[in-house]
Amino acid sequence: MPSTITLTAANIVADGFNSSLVYNFPNSIKFSDHSIAVSKIAMYYSWQNINAFPLANNTFQYQIVQGPLPAQTAVTVTIPDGVYEVSQLNEFLQFTFIAADFYLINDVGLNVYYAEFLVNPTLYAVQINTYPVPIALPAGWTAPAGFIFPNATFNPVITINANFNKIVGFAAGFATALNSGVGTILSSTSSVAPQVQPNPTVFISSSGIQNIYASPSSIIYSVTPTVAVGEQIVDSPNEYAFSKFLEGTYSDLRLRILGTDLNQLKILDPTMSITLLIRDNKLEGFTGNLGQQQYSIK
Repeated sequence: MPSTITLTAANIVADGFNSSLVYNFPNSIKFSDHSIAVSKIAMYYSWQNINAFPLANNTFQYQIVQGPLPAQTAVTVTIPDGVYEVSQLNEFLQFTFIAADFYLINDVGLNVYYAEFLVNPTLYAVQINTYPVPIALPAGWTAPAGFIFPNATFNPVITINANFNKIVGFAAGFATALNSGVGTILSSTSSVAPQVQPNPTVFISSSGIQNIYASPSSIIYSVTPTVAVGEQIVDSPNEYAFSKFLEGTYSDLRLRILGTDLNQLKILDPTMSITLLIRDNKLEGFTGNLGQQQYSIK
């Protein structure tokens, strides 16, 4: 029967990413005709969809008019690294409006914002709505101390930066219209399907593997979450797919969890366990050609 090893949070390399693990064998092991397969993975769906590195998708811009047109104030919004839904991106946009005193308070005490991100489920799109900013305070409303009324109504301009554009489904550099002096609501919908999670599938890569059918050749397994963000993923294959080790002597085994783009993931929750099977092919029955790298237990 194959031997079992399990990697946990104790095996994580302390590089801040929580996606590289090292298992040190008690003694050096010679692999001459051995294979490895994933038996079970348990981990939390907590890898970031927005960060400064490596995704570089954490900024967008908006422009507002404070005082006479056409002068505009440009603000770059930098989103803290994390896991976001579109609704949370909208909340962060509102947070930046509050910080800039760019909002009004209506006659029932609710904040009024002049731009928003929304999910449009019918179109499978993200929708950006912008609203005309008034030139004077409506009756019964109040304004924060720093709010400056324009001399003509306008809609805020939202500019979608490169990489962030994939999250919301717009072309890189897309900008909504200023629409000065018109006073109407503007709506724009994404032109392609939003990739709110750039890494919907992740790959397990192992040292010592040369799988001729995989790129990179070290990939031994893939995981696609079927749970909500923050919930635990438990993945056990119905049939083990063994990949053959390169012949040699090993003191350790190194795993990496890679994104869809094959870059290292940044995982927030290090709580995980990855159980692997290592088999000696000389002692086990197998089917298939050794050169094809795939085996099935008998």
